[in-house]
Formats: sequence, structure tokens, C-alpha cells
Amino acid sequence: MNNETRPTALVLGGTGRTGSLLAEGLAQRGVAPRTAARTGADVRFDWDDPATHSGALADVDRLYLVTPTMRVSYADQVGAFLDLAEAAGVRHVTYLSVHNADQAPAGIDIAAVEADLASRPGITHTVLRPAWVMQNFADDHLPVIDGVITAPSAGGREAFVDASDIAAVAAQTLLDPETHAGATYSLTGPQALTFREVAGTIAAVSGHPVAYHDIDQEAWISGALAAGVPADFAVIMRWLTGAIIAGSGATPTGDIEKVTGRPATTFREFAERNARVWTS
Repeated sequence: MNNETRPTALVLGGTGRTGSLLAEGLAQRGVAPRTAARTGADVRFDWDDPATHSGALADVDRLYLVTPTMRVSYADQVGAFLDLAEAAGVRHVTYLSVHNADQAPAGIDIAAVEADLASRPGITHTVLRPAWVMQNFADDHLPVIDGVITAPSAGGREAFVDASDIAAVAAQTLLDPETHAGATYSLTGPQALTFREVAGTIAAVSGHPVAYHDIDQEAWISGALAAGVPADFAVIMRWLTGAIIAGSGATPTGDIEKVTGRPATTFREFAERNARVWTS
């Protein structure tokens, strides 16, 4: 590598919710991050433009893998990129997967990428399987609109996780790949909450009333498709919300504390840190 004293990590999705935080953490702790995204990153990277792939991998020995978003079929694309990564000298990959990836419906390539990584003797890997991310409530995924959060759940619970905790775990795996080689971490917050409890917490920290509307699952999906979500992504939305509706949403694990040495962030802590989102 050009930099003999500092290893370099390519951070895909480098301007995203976990990638941007991960890059900051790595830079402070001895690994040079190279953020990659279509725009706004250190290097341009587009899954649909293979010409951007080789250059992004130059002098890189570890990789934070974020697969194409809003898609269900991408294993071939990712496999071809991993071939390039191995040839370029990447020796460890940390993969941002999904909670219970091994239970994904047929046709969704989440588990296929995990299997691909496990089949490559030339590289080590770590799999991160996060629960629903707390940031969904602070951006346009599950926003508070006119004082209401709308999502299907049938009263089920989810151990929502802070993206900063995901980034902290990812940083540890990239800083010390040998220790975390072959590990799969289920990343959750410390509490399994209902959407109604989430709404109550946001109301308490913002000082504004926030209600929860438990919409029919298919009506919610239809609304998302009408708003521009790709039609084939409906199967993922149905799977993820269906788990909560069935009462099998994520339950708290201790994996964040196990890896980072500190407790996972509570939703209350997250809400207090982001209260301005709901008060502006």
C-alpha cells in the first residue's frame, strides 16, 4: 500500500447513515477511511457503473460493504466486485446485512452475499445484522407527519438500534479484523419497544403531541410504492414489517456492548440527541 503506516478501509455508502459515522471513527483511530458514494465522497462509486470500482479499491486492504439499496437482486454484482476486491488486496470485509438475514424470503439476496463472503478463503469477514434503525424516525423513512407516525405493527415490538452504535461496531471489526473474523453480530438497542412507545418518547422530548397510527400493512406498502419505492422492494417491506406484526421483531442482544465495551444507546438517549428534528 502507498501508506505503510496506516491501513486503508474503503467505506461504501460513505455519505450514508452508518458510513459517514464509521469514516469519522476510523480516522480517529489509525485506519485511513476512503468514503465511496455516487456523490459527495472521497471517490465516486456507483454499483451500476463498473468503471468506478477498480479505482475505489486501489491500495485498500479492508472494506465496509453496503450493497445496492432499494433492490432485492444484487448478488452477482456484489460477487463481481468482491472478485475485484480480492485481486486488489482486500483481506477483510465487514458486511452491513439485515437482522435475521438467514430468514429472508427467497429471491432476496441478503443471505446470498453472506454465503459468498463465507466461501472466500482469501479474505476474512464479519457480518453485522442490525435491527430497525432509530434514525428512521428522524428522517424520511418513518417521519412524524402532522404529529403522527404511521406504520404497520399490530402492537409488535422492535429493539431499534442507533446508527452510531452500528458504526462503532463496524469500526472495531475493521480496526481489528483478526479478532472479529467469522463473527456475526446481531445489533439492537437495549429495549424492545412498540411504535406507540416510540411516539410517546418523541412526544416527551420534543414537547409536542405525537400519536401512532397502526395502518394496514398492504395499504402502507401500496402508499410507499405510489411514492416511488421500486415495486420489487415490496417483498422486503412485507418481510420486515411482517416480523413485527407476527411478534418476532428484534429482541435485545448484548452484541454492541460485547464488541464496543459500552452499552447500546437507548431510544430516549437517541431522541434527546435529535430533539431538534421534531421541534423545528
